[in-house]
Amino acid sequence: MSALEIDTDTGTICGRRLDDLIAWRGIPYDAPPVGALRLRAPQPAESWSGVRQALHFGSRPPQHGRSSDEDCLTLNVLAPSLSSDTPRPVMVFIHGGAYSGGSSSSPLYGGESLVRRGDIVYVSINYRLGALGYLDFTQFSTPERPFDSNLGLRDQVAALEWVRRNIAEFGGDPDNVTVFGESSGANAVTTLMATPAAKGLFTQAIAESPPAASAYSIGRAARWSREFLEIAGVSPSGAVTWLETADPIEFVKAGTTLANQGADEEPGTRVFAPVVDGFFLPTHPLDSFASGSGHPVALIIGTNRHEGAVFPWFNDILPTNPDRIDKMFSHVDRSVKDRAIAAYPGYPSRRATSDLGGDVTFWEPSILCAQGHTAVAPTYSYRYDFAPRLLRILGLGATHATELFAVFGPTGSRLRALTGLGGRRGLRAVTDTIQSHWLHFAKHGVPAPGWPRYSLERRETLIIDEICRIENDPLGARRRAWVGYEHPR
Repeated sequence: MSALEIDTDTGTICGRRLDDLIAWRGIPYDAPPVGALRLRAPQPAESWSGVRQALHFGSRPPQHGRSSDEDCLTLNVLAPSLSSDTPRPVMVFIHGGAYSGGSSSSPLYGGESLVRRGDIVYVSINYRLGALGYLDFTQFSTPERPFDSNLGLRDQVAALEWVRRNIAEFGGDPDNVTVFGESSGANAVTTLMATPAAKGLFTQAIAESPPAASAYSIGRAARWSREFLEIAGVSPSGAVTWLETADPIEFVKAGTTLANQGADEEPGTRVFAPVVDGFFLPTHPLDSFASGSGHPVALIIGTNRHEGAVFPWFNDILPTNPDRIDKMFSHVDRSVKDRAIAAYPGYPSRRATSDLGGDVTFWEPSILCAQGHTAVAPTYSYRYDFAPRLLRILGLGATHATELFAVFGPTGSRLRALTGLGGRRGLRAVTDTIQSHWLHFAKHGVPAPGWPRYSLERRETLIIDEICRIENDPLGARRRAWVGYEHPR
C-alpha cells in the first residue's frame, strides 16, 4: 500500500503520508443529510470526477460548544504505507459522547499506535448526533415530508456498508472487520449486534463500557420528541416546517435542555438513544442478547471499576445522587431497591452513589449481554482497574473512558497530565495488555493467550491492571443484588 491515490466506489481520493502510514480523511460515505435529507435515512453519496483531496477530517456533527456542520457523514482510513501480500484485518471505531458530542477527529482516536503495532487498517466514523440523529420525529411525518427513525444507527450501518464495499482498495480484508466503540459508541456496538441490517458487516465486536439498556419504545421516544418541540417553542402544527428549516444550533440547544431535564425527571434513561421501532431495530438489544438472537460474532465486553465517579464532575447525567436513585427505583418493587442499595457500603456517600449509578448504567447491562451472548458465540469479559496516582487522589479511580488511553496508546499532553504524579510505567503495562488482546482478537477472533472465555458456571473476567489476573464472577454478590431490576423501556 504505497499509493496515496485510491479508487472508491464514488471516485478517486488522495491521502496524506504520515511517515510509515497513509491517512485518508473526511471521506463521504453517504450524502450530506441536509435540506430534504434532514431527518431522513442516509442516501448514497454522489460520485465525483477527478481526484478528491482526502487530507482533512470532516466536520463534526452539530453539538454543544463546538464548530460543526450537518454535512458530517464522513469517515477516515489509516493504513500502513507498505503493501502486504495478504489483506489486513480492519478495525472500525465508533466514538462515544452520550450520542450528543464527540467526533472521529479527536486526537485520542487517531489510531496510529494500533496500526503500527498490529499491521491493521483502521477506520473511524462520524454519525449524526443529538436531536438530529437520536430523536424520533416519525409521528410528524406527512406524505409530502416523511421523517425516519434511528438515524444515527442507520448512519453506522451505512458506514459499515461502505467499508464492506471499499476497504479492500486500502489493503483491508472486508471479511475480517472488528467494530469497536466506547460508551455510546459501545452502545452502538451492542445495538448493531441486534440490528438485522448490520448482519454480515462485521466479524468481531468490542464493547467498552456500553450502556446497553439504552434503547426505548416508540411511545417513550415519541413523548421525548414532543417535549423537545415544546422546549423549542414549536406547536405540533408547525413541527414539519420547523424541523425542515431550523438552524442546527437550535436543535442542539433544545436537545441539551431536554437531556438535562431527563437526567432529573427520568433518571436511568438517556433521551438520545436508539428506538425499538419494530423494523430497523425490531427487538430491544437486551432481549436480543437474552434470547441469543443477535448476530453470533465473537465479543469482548467490559467496563471500568468506577464508571460513575467522573459524571458528577463533568457530565452530570447519571443517577449518581440519592434523589435521582430514589426516582430511578420508583417503578420496581421496594425489595429490589433495598437489595441493590445494600450492595454499596456507605450509601449514600459520594463513592457509593456514583458506583451505583455507574453500575446500573454500564456494568449491570454489560453482564446481561455477556451472559446471554456466551450461549451463541465466544464471549470475553473484562474489568479495567488501572488508575494512575492523580486519578486516585481525585477520588475518580478507574473511571469512565480512562481505558481509552491504553486502547489507543498514551501520547502527548494528556499523557503527561494523567501521569504527572506517577503511573507512567503502569499505563505502559496496561496499554501493552489491552492492545495485545484487542489486536489479537481483530486478527484471529480470540484474545491473546491467557484470557478464557466467559461462562455462566465461572463468569471468568480479566481484571486489567498493572498486573493482570483472572477472577471468577468479580463482585458476584453485587451482581446478584441487581437481579430483578427492570430497566426503563
